[in-house]
Amino acid sequence: MEATQIRMQDYPGVGPARDVWLLTHDPLRDLADGEVAVALDTISIDPGMSGWITNKRSYMPPVKPSGVMRAFGVGQVTQSRSALFSEGDWVTGFTGVQTHGVYREAALRKIDASLAPPQKFLSGLGMTGYTGFFGMSDIGQPKEGETVVVSAASGAVGSIAAQVAKAAGARVVGIAGGPEKCAYLQSELGLDHAIDYKNCNVGDALANACPDEIDLYFDSVGGETLEAVLGLMKYQGRIVVCGAISQYDDFAGAKGPSNFMSVVTHSLTIRGFTMRDYMHRIPEAIEWLVPAWKDGRLKMREHVVEGIENFPDAYEMIFRGENHGKLLLKVGAPS
Repeated sequence: MEATQIRMQDYPGVGPARDVWLLTHDPLRDLADGEVAVALDTISIDPGMSGWITNKRSYMPPVKPSGVMRAFGVGQVTQSRSALFSEGDWVTGFTGVQTHGVYREAALRKIDASLAPPQKFLSGLGMTGYTGFFGMSDIGQPKEGETVVVSAASGAVGSIAAQVAKAAGARVVGIAGGPEKCAYLQSELGLDHAIDYKNCNVGDALANACPDEIDLYFDSVGGETLEAVLGLMKYQGRIVVCGAISQYDDFAGAKGPSNFMSVVTHSLTIRGFTMRDYMHRIPEAIEWLVPAWKDGRLKMREHVVEGIENFPDAYEMIFRGENHGKLLLKVGAPS
């Protein structure tokens, strides 16, 4: 069987990575013992991809030039030489951006497609959902009556984090780009206040929305937004960091906030994390996320782009903030 892949030709420089992508067609190799062949259905497009194609020290090695682009995916097993998986099983893992692939059994995790449509396991019931859940509930630990601010709050991770804080009884302020996303935060997710960073001064808007200062900040943006929040943090406040999308296209030129001394003067706690810290606890997240989604307490939204050939466009969309919800690439048969 022939598969289609997106490969990274070389590490990109600063700015758009469009010129580094190559669409290829290669046959699947024969399976060895302990391997399965998978027909991919959907691929996750994530901000972290920019770090995976940067030849710098990070939490995992970068994609190698000419290699298939790294990505989470969901798909169905079409052939198995593994005792753990059977034909027809739905699986997820680091599948790469391709239509079909052969994988070691240890690289995949079985998902229960009877619980939800498979693509949900790349959205609120997948790694982005787990990130928002653990970052907010385990590290942030919001409490009833506290003021919690979430950046990129309409995004895949931020929207889950914001709803977890709201479920804990906190007063939640979300930051997002554009009137439509801000309306979604309040009307659909039930946040107490929404700030449109594209059409206002974030610092002034935060001061108005948080008159009693900020107890907890969940950050996916960094840069000027983090600087604005630091100036309003409460004494012994907590900051959880899972990304810095404002700086992903310019690692070399990225600068820290000018008021970072607030961390000292206000005895702030800042902790960064990735899902690497929580892989062994995924069942805990599923135990909370699935019932919350099924009974309507948890909302999740996907933005689906069709066709593997549209990966370059989808990749750039996420850094321009053009997606409304979790950005996914449908690489299987058109819906």
